[in-house]
Amino acid sequence: MDRMIYTALSGMDAAMNRQRAVASNLANASTPGFRAETFATTPSHMRGDTFDVRGFAQGAVRGADLSPGVLTQTGRSLDIAVHGEALIAFQNAAGEEVYSRRGDLSVDPAGLLTNGEGLQVLGANGPITVPPGWEVSFGTDGTVLAADPAAPDVPPQELGRIRLTSPEGSQVHKDLDNQLRVVGGGVLPEDPTAEITVGALEASNVDSAGTLVEMIEAQRSFERRMQMIATAEQLDQASSRLMSIR
Repeated sequence: MDRMIYTALSGMDAAMNRQRAVASNLANASTPGFRAETFATTPSHMRGDTFDVRGFAQGAVRGADLSPGVLTQTGRSLDIAVHGEALIAFQNAAGEEVYSRRGDLSVDPAGLLTNGEGLQVLGANGPITVPPGWEVSFGTDGTVLAADPAAPDVPPQELGRIRLTSPEGSQVHKDLDNQLRVVGGGVLPEDPTAEITVGALEASNVDSAGTLVEMIEAQRSFERRMQMIATAEQLDQASSRLMSIR
């Protein structure tokens, strides 16, 4: 009986993990540049001397779907969308170089160019800083320009170039903080051919309808295993009654 309960419990744990991943994807369906988490369940068996004594399921997030999202024109001058597979390099709060496709940029109170997640945009020499009150614009190659509104006759100054990197040939994984990193550490090489579109954002690649169906399936999977435990309890009670008759 304990084998049946153990198998059901491992399945419930896998179903709960799946629901967490699906809920995260659904919650980020409207987050620019978000990459959906992929989930997989692996069956495992404990081997006995002559037969499998237990079978259980191990479910976990295995990675991220790196396929591109739909490009949406916003007309906002600080929104950028990256072409192809290139990734924007950012610096997170821990000082690490991480990667994302999220391009809803702004200038924070300290003058740093950041995206909507608060990650600092990296250039060749570190985070890109904008003088207070200056207006920012971008070139298609990621060049960052800034102009002083108080001096309209002065041409915009180049502040640096957004580090656009190539993931080709490198293993990249996504952590629970939604940031992409190189597997085993290190940084991605710069992609000198990468280009951006200004005034546009790449949408999340989450399929909302499909994810909602997946959520329902995960809930039903959990309920089926709860029913297995209820059945095990009924069998146990029936066995006890049978023994009491004897």
